[in-house]
Amino acid sequence: MSREITIYHIAKKFNVSASTVSRALKDHPSIGKKTREAIKVYAKEQGYQVNSVAANLRSKKTNTIGIIVSWINRPFISSMISGVETIANNNGYNVIISQTRDQYEREVTSTSALYKGRIEGLIVSLAMGSVKYNHFNQFINSKIPIVFVDRVPEEDFADKIIINNYGAAFDATEHLISLGCKKIAHIGGSQNRLIYRERKDGYIAALKKHGLETNEDFVKYTQSINPEEALEISNQLLSKTEKPDGFFCANDSSAVSVIQSARRLGISIPEQLKVVGFNNDPVSTIIDPQLTTVAHPAISMGEIAAQHILDKDKNEPETVTLETQLIVRGSTVKEPEIISVL
Repeated sequence: MSREITIYHIAKKFNVSASTVSRALKDHPSIGKKTREAIKVYAKEQGYQVNSVAANLRSKKTNTIGIIVSWINRPFISSMISGVETIANNNGYNVIISQTRDQYEREVTSTSALYKGRIEGLIVSLAMGSVKYNHFNQFINSKIPIVFVDRVPEEDFADKIIINNYGAAFDATEHLISLGCKKIAHIGGSQNRLIYRERKDGYIAALKKHGLETNEDFVKYTQSINPEEALEISNQLLSKTEKPDGFFCANDSSAVSVIQSARRLGISIPEQLKVVGFNNDPVSTIIDPQLTTVAHPAISMGEIAAQHILDKDKNEPETVTLETQLIVRGSTVKEPEIISVL
């Protein structure tokens, strides 16, 4: 079985020190030209490669960015990660990804592991159950930059990349009202997370503006905001005598569950029920009818987060708010269009 060639093997071959080989491979003029060329030719023939990890550790650099997210298989998350990787890779950085499965304990464990791995920056979308943030202190105390994306803490101790969740939810709900909906239900995420509180608040504010009462029976929260929970909720609400005529859901998978429930119950969309989601996941164009949704700029959020990690000279925490779009499709109207939303 062949072994990996090291700088020490090359040194033994030429009966010189490892430091001499190192300087020769770097074409240092202190080593004779003939010796330099012979060492480089031999190293190439033997398949020698520089141990970049060891070299970076010696220089106290790993050129690695850590990412902590809830669920890697969520379209928004995978798109955000793609944005991070584009900027990181273009600047000579690698990315390590850790998944919390929306559990606070796993988030704490992940931060500890990444810190010990000597990452040079951390990008985080918080777990649903994360309400304490002292596990990030080790990074702050070591002046390792942190950027929170989408699911962010309410405290301003690090950079944040967000959207106007309140405004997007307000306009999505107002879109339903403009189409004649008067009994609009909301399926939201855990109220531990600011983004889901803001989406609920935007929904309620739109109802209030147009003189519509908030029916508490029509406002439902889920812990993991997954399709199964949303399907159970929509089955219950759409089976009532007084049922909703519109739904604003805090993500697309929940909205798709509403459409599926309506189909089973013989409720036509958009004639009898209108549905709006959030994120513009790929499933929104696969479901029939296609889903009206708020487009979330996931890739841009990842790119900006990575750039903030690379721009380490900033002193004060900064919050960047990106624009969204309401994409109107067949789940609310027959003739779709795109409406800009801030």
